[in-house]
Amino acid sequence: MTGAHGISGLCDDQPVEDNTRQRRTAALRGCDRILSGIRPPTMREHLAVLDETGLLDDEPDFYGGGPMATLEERVAELLGTEAAVFFPTGTMAQQVALRYGADHSGRDAVALHPLGHLEKHERHAYNQLTGLRAVWPTTEPRNPTADEIAALAEPVGTVLLELPMRDAGFVLPSWDELVAVAAATGAAGARLHLDGARLWESTVHLEHPLHEIAGLADSTYVSFYKTIGAISGAALAGSADLATYARVWRHRYGGMAFQQWPAVLTALAGLRRELPLIPGYVAHARTVAAALAALPGARVYPEPPHTQRFRLWLPGTAEALNEAAVTLAEEEKIWFAAGWQDADVPGLAMTEITVAAPGLDWTADDIIEVGGRFLARVSPS
Repeated sequence: MTGAHGISGLCDDQPVEDNTRQRRTAALRGCDRILSGIRPPTMREHLAVLDETGLLDDEPDFYGGGPMATLEERVAELLGTEAAVFFPTGTMAQQVALRYGADHSGRDAVALHPLGHLEKHERHAYNQLTGLRAVWPTTEPRNPTADEIAALAEPVGTVLLELPMRDAGFVLPSWDELVAVAAATGAAGARLHLDGARLWESTVHLEHPLHEIAGLADSTYVSFYKTIGAISGAALAGSADLATYARVWRHRYGGMAFQQWPAVLTALAGLRRELPLIPGYVAHARTVAAALAALPGARVYPEPPHTQRFRLWLPGTAEALNEAAVTLAEEEKIWFAAGWQDADVPGLAMTEITVAAPGLDWTADDIIEVGGRFLARVSPS
């Protein structure tokens, strides 16, 4: 996804021809109503957000400090950790977290899920850069259970959970399941690391605040451009010892840029603006999902959604559904859902739905009515 909530359905590594992307972006920007995602901000709109922080007259960061230190303190406060360290990318932050686990345990194996971000979207950086090996506790489309962690065939330095697991449908465990996995990880002598790129969205389903979720883990990564809407950036949170280690390896990996204040300030603004709104997005996602599931031939997963995002399947090819989405936007100024991909299920294509501020005005009746018009463009008969 891109931006605060993504151009509906565009995946992190999904190739899109420039002219297709430009047409889709132009159509979305011209819409009066948006069901899934947000209107992608221009660079000028991104920069206008910087003034919201009230920090533009302060000194910028110089290889750290300044507003970066303010952001790090805010994240540590939210997650209840001793410290947090800003990184330019989540990929870099997670490599440092896994390296820390290997260095401190002497174990070069990491318990990962084959659908996790590190396996599917990071070009196996944990192996190519650090020489770590993956052990898969399960191949089921969910995070591993405590029993599966206890049954690992070899010792691992880190157990990694992705909360929520995006490529399984933005799914989360229950709170009791998460507590049990944390206990099993500790009993195995391993560290628990949370890939929490979208952890901000997980508190409603888990029914516990951010600091209690992060409190189960030894380290937590959060993204600032996913959900929060910053230009870029991430943080790795945990102990003071981890933070000291992370700052050294951030420098070694090339992540200590001279100044990073534009990303930092948009992250601070996003935390203030979006965090209070997320529970409302998650609640409305359940209304949206139920209405979409009522469309002819539709499938929704999970139902109800665990976060403000979920998967939708509709009849048709990805090409036909994407064309229908763009022409609906161009002709009626309504953005329904795009980013369709052909699915394993014959006759269906899949996309990811993101419920954000623009989608809050849609009622179930609105969704069914516009959904019918959308499907008519795919199959007029």
